[in-house]
Amino acid sequence: MAKTEPSLDAWLKEAKSDPVSAQCGMFLTHNGVVRITPKAQVREGTAGLPQVAGIEFSYDAAGLAQAEREALAMDGIYYVRTWLNEGVLSVGDSLMYVLIGGDIRPHVVDALQALVGKIKNELVIEKEIYAE
Repeated sequence: MAKTEPSLDAWLKEAKSDPVSAQCGMFLTHNGVVRITPKAQVREGTAGLPQVAGIEFSYDAAGLAQAEREALAMDGIYYVRTWLNEGVLSVGDSLMYVLIGGDIRPHVVDALQALVGKIKNELVIEKEIYAE
């Protein structure tokens, strides 16, 4: 069963009220969403695949906590928050939200790229469910 999605407006409000926010010149968010196009088609150009109807999604919670700590240790990063869904998700459902706050754009972009990459490549298990 999918989890209730957080409010990015609420997240940003909380982030900006955190004492570390005085050091942040930028907050950047990521919202990963279940798409209809199979991963192999998008990433590898494989043609002729059926459309995706949903995804079975799970993740390593301890690994996620460690990945958050690693992101916070990056240069210029002062705020990190993540939320990952789980269960059987449909096209259009959110897989994850990530919020990164830091001093300057290059630091924040690099941290977001690194954290989302680690999550997607090492911490989640995704099984596409294909349409009939």
